[in-house]
Amino acid sequence: MSKPNEVQGEGNYKAAKDYNEGERKFVKSGKVDAAARKAKPKSDAEVEEMKRAEQVGRSHAKEEDPAIKRSGGRQSSRKP
Repeated sequence: MSKPNEVQGEGNYKAAKDYNEGERKFVKSGKVDAAARKAKPKSDAEVEEMKRAEQVGRSHAKEEDPAIKRSGGRQSSRKP
């Protein structure tokens, strides 16, 4: 039997806590800029491949997130 605070599926509290903790540690480590540089596309061909992959992903979406349109491309921290 599950413990009362152990919701699975859409609400795995331990997994969310572990993820958030790891995220905070990574940010505090000072390695974010290096990771971003390492993830940058290495060539024009890679840029095009990423754009195609994004288009494929967007083609599966029902509609664009209104928060993206409303904020000019930046994520909104305001809840709907």
